[in-house]
Amino acid sequence: MKEKQIAELVKEGKKYRSDAMASVHETMEALHKVGAIDKQRMRRFDDACLTPVHQLTPKQIKALREREHVSQTVFANYLDVTPNLVSKWERGEKKPSVPGAQAPVSGREARHHGGRLKV
Repeated sequence: MKEKQIAELVKEGKKYRSDAMASVHETMEALHKVGAIDKQRMRRFDDACLTPVHQLTPKQIKALREREHVSQTVFANYLDVTPNLVSKWERGEKKPSVPGAQAPVSGREARHHGGRLKV
């Protein structure tokens, strides 16, 4: 499975409260990308527009990685995090998270969010 497909699997938790909220949120994301609104305001739009994202258990994270037949290193590269962090997720020592509870869709977006991920 390719990097984009893995990211899309992880992104499954990002759902909008309505079509109107999706439009508002996408507009705000664009404004945030160009620096027109700050991170704190973007988080408020995340809270208003997105449905809550459930946290995967360590077993679910490992099952997702194994289902795609990739190593922790490859999985980490797809998500732009370290293999050590993936290992900690799978052992339950750390929990994936991203400001605003959004999963990145690409390595570039993962770097934009500090390489952290909520799945």
